[in-house]
Amino acid sequence: MGRLQEKLGSFLSNRWLVFVAAMWVQSCAGIGYLFGSISPVIKSSLNYNQRQIARLGVAKDLGDSVGFLAGTLCEVLPLWAALLIGALKNFIGYGWVWLIVTGRAPALPLWAMCILIFAGTNGETYFNTAALVSCVQNFPKSRGPVVGILKGFAGLGGAIMTQIYAIIHSPDHASLIFMVAVGPTMVIIALMFIVRPVGGHRQVRPTDDMSFTFIYSVCLLLAAYLMGVMLVEDLVDLSHSVVIIFTVVLFILLLVPIVIPISLSFFYPEPSVTEEEALLSATLKQEAGKSEADANEVIFSEVEDEKPKEVDLLPALERQKRIAQLQTKLFQAAAEGAVRIKRRRGPRRGEDFTLTQALIKADFWLIFFSLLLGSGSGLTVIDNLGQMSQSLGYENTHIFVSMISIWNFLGRVGGGFFSEIIVRDYAYPRPVAMAVAQLIMAVGHIFIAFGWTGAMHIATILIGLGYGAHWAIVPAAASELFGLKKFGALYNFLTLANPAGSLVFSGLIASSIYDREAEKQAHQPHHLHQIPGSIFQGILEQDAPKCHGAICFFLTSVIMSGFCVIAFLLSMILVHRTKIVYTNLYGKSRPSGLS
Repeated sequence: MGRLQEKLGSFLSNRWLVFVAAMWVQSCAGIGYLFGSISPVIKSSLNYNQRQIARLGVAKDLGDSVGFLAGTLCEVLPLWAALLIGALKNFIGYGWVWLIVTGRAPALPLWAMCILIFAGTNGETYFNTAALVSCVQNFPKSRGPVVGILKGFAGLGGAIMTQIYAIIHSPDHASLIFMVAVGPTMVIIALMFIVRPVGGHRQVRPTDDMSFTFIYSVCLLLAAYLMGVMLVEDLVDLSHSVVIIFTVVLFILLLVPIVIPISLSFFYPEPSVTEEEALLSATLKQEAGKSEADANEVIFSEVEDEKPKEVDLLPALERQKRIAQLQTKLFQAAAEGAVRIKRRRGPRRGEDFTLTQALIKADFWLIFFSLLLGSGSGLTVIDNLGQMSQSLGYENTHIFVSMISIWNFLGRVGGGFFSEIIVRDYAYPRPVAMAVAQLIMAVGHIFIAFGWTGAMHIATILIGLGYGAHWAIVPAAASELFGLKKFGALYNFLTLANPAGSLVFSGLIASSIYDREAEKQAHQPHHLHQIPGSIFQGILEQDAPKCHGAICFFLTSVIMSGFCVIAFLLSMILVHRTKIVYTNLYGKSRPSGLS
């Protein structure tokens, strides 16, 4: 009995249990991607025009991106308290919207609705922060895979919740808003005491590679399954029982990763930290402390000049020791007046920057504006998927929300994977992967602009891939160029590019053009009804202004495609400027057979 209790305690404090629970938490952190599905019912219930819906979309994007408060609270409060705050904000914000849309609460002015949408979506930032903080601390040597998988599950959240909604699908589409309010709240409250740092895992374990491979396999299987299910549900009229079976299989796939902490706790327990490993950790910490103290006291620009070239060919730990020895010698020589020390006015690229120091660097703003143009245009499509698909004659808008969520996930996983190959195997700047993603998005916008047959299916794939890739590539590139010491502040500032881009593209451009085309069609005679999907189509409706045909988003999509090309150029400028940084970071660590 005592043995069982010991294993149960080991299970509850297992870092892989925390990671799996954080994956489930992140699957609730993608509610913002459902805005394309809930915006039509809000628009029809409250008689909003496209410009007003765009304002709500911007409020949603701000709520999803402004995470400074969540980051601060996660530092001063237990993570369970931060998760509870996020759950309450989600429940109150979207719950109140549901009451208004269904007539159970009095209607509020647009600015108040924006506050509710902002508050509800801002709960995601608490989920994101708590999940990332706990897992990065539990897996300090595997931050890349951990962050990529967790951010990927946030991208899959929309598709997962849409499939769950298919079970309770009713003529009242407002029930989706109710599910968004209640579902994540219940999941977070159930898991909030599990997602936490458990410590004691400073070194990579022998089982880590196999466990991460298993998790990656489950993620790809989950994405493929969701895509197949959504396509089948779109093409075939399925019975409710079949939909229930599909959803049960989805839950099984979501639960499968729990076998890792179970097996590691009950069948193949991870070895405890050995004395040798503990001694190595203490030695590395001591060496790092000495290096940081010396670096803070004085920075030797002479090190690069005096360092022998063969030092760069040494293993990382040995290379650091040799450089530290050279710094010590230079320091002694400087004390004796033999050399003159040059002090730098701030860090160089690849070293630790503060936000203030980064804000005066051209590279930082190249990343920001490239992200603004690229991800901003993708977010505009995500926010307007309901109206875009309806204007092209599609009745089921949920399929496109699910598809873009799935390809958003694959873009995050693929963007991180392929950009890692670029830097590790070729020592080429990571932003080149972002440039490729932006060209892919430019093509996707063209498909929407011309409204060809099947254009929405292809466009959601291309734009989902490109948009998701941004959020795997940008954090890694920013950490490489500006360091990890103040990474939270740097990353939170860069995420502001998302709502800024949405404000420009969706709030100013897309909504204005849509409403203008809807007004034109409202004043056309009935006999000008044309073929659905044609650029020059106009179908009349006598009720609320609504636009039909590819013309509704033609100009908007062409503009966004052009801005994606500009983003591509900005990324390539960044690539040119940072080649030497990536050569220094990765060039000497490549196998000698690579050129």
